[in-house]
Amino acid sequence: MSTTSSTVPAVTKSATSPVRINPTTWNEPFGFDQAQLRRAPKWVLTVAGQGPVDGDGQLVHEGDVAAQVAQAMANVELVLAAAGMDLGDVLGMTVYAVDVDAVLAAYGAIGRRLAACGATPPSTLVGVARLAVPGMAVEITVTAGR
Repeated sequence: MSTTSSTVPAVTKSATSPVRINPTTWNEPFGFDQAQLRRAPKWVLTVAGQGPVDGDGQLVHEGDVAAQVAQAMANVELVLAAAGMDLGDVLGMTVYAVDVDAVLAAYGAIGRRLAACGATPPSTLVGVARLAVPGMAVEITVTAGR
């Protein structure tokens, strides 16, 4: 992957090799790119919000934000795998948090999983008043393509 500044480069990469666009470097410690330029994928997967629930949809790790973040990411990976994809195919990610500071403190669980795949998808962290399941602290949506 290459990094560029504010000009759009000539694209010669495949859909799985994004051109990383980072006009500044503040995002580097968080492990994501400000933008990525890719060729259009053949398939696009839109993943509904994945939270810290078990296979029956029951909340797990209530009161433990770090464990909830890790479980939500595991659930994202499960859905990606069911579609024949992995975190390297993620085009963008949105993390919804009831307590932004607590999720930022636990963000390493997300960063480590992304780094293991060499993935740096453009990401957004959004603070919300509440999520669908009482006690749920985090929910993650992704769009992936291959």
